[in-house]
Amino acid sequence: MNNKYKQNFIKAGAFAKEVRSYGKSLIKKGASYCEIMSKINQKIEQLGAIPAFPPQMALNHVAAHYLPMPEEDIQFSNELIKLDIGVCYQGAIGDCAVTVDLSGKNQPLIDAAEHALLKAEQSLHVGQPVAEIGKIIEGTIASYGFKPVKNLSGHGLGEYKIHTSPNIPNYNDSQSRAIIKPGMTFAIEPFATDGAGYIIEGGEPTIFCLTASYPLRSELARKLLTKIRTFNGLPFAMHDLCNLEWSIETIKEGLTELMNACVVTGYAPLVEKINGMVAQAENSVLVDEKGNILITTR
Repeated sequence: MNNKYKQNFIKAGAFAKEVRSYGKSLIKKGASYCEIMSKINQKIEQLGAIPAFPPQMALNHVAAHYLPMPEEDIQFSNELIKLDIGVCYQGAIGDCAVTVDLSGKNQPLIDAAEHALLKAEQSLHVGQPVAEIGKIIEGTIASYGFKPVKNLSGHGLGEYKIHTSPNIPNYNDSQSRAIIKPGMTFAIEPFATDGAGYIIEGGEPTIFCLTASYPLRSELARKLLTKIRTFNGLPFAMHDLCNLEWSIETIKEGLTELMNACVVTGYAPLVEKINGMVAQAENSVLVDEKGNILITTR
C-alpha cells in the first residue's frame, strides 16, 4: 500500500462519515426521498469528491439497491430506512451505512446490526480468518433474536472499485479461506432481519455499472455509453442520465440494449425473502502496512 492511497482512503472515509451524518439528519417524517438524495450529492461535490455509487435509501423489507424511478418521489412517514453512502476521493473509497427508524418500532433490530458491526471491528487483527468476523456478526445478531442476511456480505474496496475481494461474511462461513492482511481495505456490512435471512431480487433496476465494452449498433446506446464511461467504472443511477436529450422511456430502452449486449449490468432492488424488516450498519476499514487497524468511517 503506497502512502498516497492510504491518505486518500483515510480522507474518503472521513468524507463518507460526514456525508452519512448529514444525510441521517435529513431523514424525517414528511421529508422527500429525492430531495435528500439531491442534497447528499451536493454535499459530496462540495467536499471535492464524487459518489462511489448512487446514494440510496432502501425501505423496510428492501435491503439495498433501491431508488425510486426518475420523476417519482416518496414522502417519508413510518419507514425503516437504510441510508447507504459511498464517497470516492481520487479513486479511494469510503463506504458506510446507517439505519433510521421513523416508526419507533424497530430499534432492537438496528441495535443488533450496529452492535454486530462494533464487535466485528473490535475483533480485527492481522491473520484473522474472515469467517471469524462472520461468526461474531452472526452470534451478535442472534443474541438479539434476529438473523443475519446470509447472502449479503461486506467486501473489499479497491481503487475506483466498490466491490473487490475478500468477501466479509455475515455468518460463520466455513467455506471462506481469506484472512486479514496488511494493506487491505474493506467494508464490514452486517444486515439484520426478523425475516428468513436471505434476499432475492425484486423490481426493476435503477442502478447500473459498466462491465464491458463492445461495438454497439444504435446511436442511442453509443451516446449513453459515452456518458457512462465518465463514471470511472463506478456504479451509476438511471437518474444520472436524465440530463441528456432523451425521455426516461428512451433512456430505459438504451439501458436495456446495453444490458442485453452485456456492456452494462443492472442491479435490481434486493428484497428480504419473506418480507422481513432489514437493518444495516457499515463502516470502512484500512489495515496499514504495519498491521494497524483504522476504521475510517466511525
